[in-house]
Amino acid sequence: MEVFAGNSNQKLAQEICQHLNITLGKAEISRFPDGEIQVKIDESVRGEDIFIVQSTCPPINENLMELLIMIDALKRASAGRITAVIPYYGYARQDRKTRPREPISAKLVANLLVSAGANRILTMDLHAGQIQGFFDIPVDQLEGVTILAEYFKEKNLDNVVVVSPDVGGTARAREFAGRIGKSIAIIDKYRSSFNDVEIMHIVGEVEGRTAILVDDIIDTAGSVNRGSQALLSAGVKEVYVCATHPVFAPPAQERLKKSLQESICKEIVVTNTIPLKENHNLEGIKVLSVAGLFAQAIYRIHNDLSVSELFKK
Repeated sequence: MEVFAGNSNQKLAQEICQHLNITLGKAEISRFPDGEIQVKIDESVRGEDIFIVQSTCPPINENLMELLIMIDALKRASAGRITAVIPYYGYARQDRKTRPREPISAKLVANLLVSAGANRILTMDLHAGQIQGFFDIPVDQLEGVTILAEYFKEKNLDNVVVVSPDVGGTARAREFAGRIGKSIAIIDKYRSSFNDVEIMHIVGEVEGRTAILVDDIIDTAGSVNRGSQALLSAGVKEVYVCATHPVFAPPAQERLKKSLQESICKEIVVTNTIPLKENHNLEGIKVLSVAGLFAQAIYRIHNDLSVSELFKK
């Protein structure tokens, strides 16, 4: 077994290797003068079981091309099996046509990964579960709630309600709530544009309770900000926010900073599927590591063991 990494999340890859008690594979990724990506694999991989850790997070296209070229390089070096470990799968929100003449980019990325030579995909919290069906190779999807729920379980908060920011996230909220033994509520929202969210009303009993708002992605933080404000207006005592993927695209930093300073959010909890930039390390943001969970999944895949065992409560 060998673990390699692109440039998107080297720290996470190193942590995974520490859990597996192995060293990170030797590879050099550089740029030609015209900006093209150059990959050199500096050790033999013939017949090896290869895992490439690379989140397709911003800069998404750069990181995606790095991953595709690394897969191609390893395939041409006669690797036995190549598993693309993609903690954050970019383009996942473009999983269907909502208007005429739109692409389904999540399917296109799946085709590219398979064409490049990937034999298996290991990821976490796809925005849409049906993306697994876009692949003609095995796809293992880890669940971020296993880590996030454990963190909040240890906090031992009083009178908690788990809140989904929209109807589409109900299954995630229900899974989270089941792990900590709490009830759920749902925010019925209307998105007037891609970056503008209008909250409609809240389904469920939330007044006087501590709310944990659970989502898969914090992008521009519009949903988080408006959702937290709506919960406070509905009589919630305090709001905690958690999400697996901290994309934090502008103007997320300003919105989150304001929410924390004005006590709209008590705490924001995310994982390291995407590395936070230094200017995003705000006081009040807690980052949990997914390295141990990914290391267990990699070990199980390598040894032909069940990955679903990791999700049992």
